Amino acid sequence: MASYANDPRCIALAEALVPLLRRACPENAGGYGGSLQLNLDDEEAVAMGGVQLIRAAMRRAARSLNWKVETAGWPGTQHGTIVLVHDRREVPEPYARVVNDDMNDRVRAALHRVWDEHGEPPVQRRTPTLQTQEFRAAVAALTS
Repeated sequence: MASYANDPRCIALAEALVPLLRRACPENAGGYGGSLQLNLDDEEAVAMGGVQLIRAAMRRAARSLNWKVETAGWPGTQHGTIVLVHDRREVPEPYARVVNDDMNDRVRAALHRVWDEHGEPPVQRRTPTLQTQEFRAAVAALTS
């Protein structure tokens, strides 16, 4: 597998990802419990350097925030290319409830969509759709 450690595209992308990863953490959780999922068009992902470069940039950015990193990437799914990063650190006690409550809210919102429930869905600040839009804006700022 190719190394992207010194690839300028990876370095620039990682720098753009850092603020997105900070926002991907639950509010008042001390920077723990973050995850970022990007749902990109296949051609868009290739134009950015491909899944492996995007994952490498995610790892680099997450490690700069001291995350214990887990990444995954799937090109060519029925929904396009999906790339994600997740903070796997153990959450310290002062933040555990906040992170747990946030995860429960995210699961409730997902079930609300799946079951097509009526009424107001739980508020979701960090959906993959919003995260992908923010990522696209950050990438566009790199090239302008």
